[in-house]
Amino acid sequence: MERDPRVYLWDVQDAAADLIQFTAGLNFLEYQENKLVRAAVERKLEVIGQASNQLSKHSPELAQRIPELRRIVDFRNVLIHGYSTIDHDEVWENVQQRLPALRETVSAMLAELGPPEP
Repeated sequence: MERDPRVYLWDVQDAAADLIQFTAGLNFLEYQENKLVRAAVERKLEVIGQASNQLSKHSPELAQRIPELRRIVDFRNVLIHGYSTIDHDEVWENVQQRLPALRETVSAMLAELGPPEP
């Protein structure tokens, strides 16, 4: 049985909320020096990228509504496969600069579509 594509949007929303919580009150230097926070942030970005990738496969019409979806998926691939060369500046920029717009888009989509079927 195929998963309701709205579940992927909920996964993105939940991971984004976690990212906001994990980085609240931190500046870049504090983030960069805290291995635990960096690992948690990278993991949640991987979840966002994977959920976005699955959404694009199971519901391309919904996925098209997410700006920069390809970049999100590509960044997930860098985090997973290029883990030894992760650019902490780029991770921080994604969380601080790009995540708010993604959260807004996904929240609007979920408000419109409603919760996934159980």
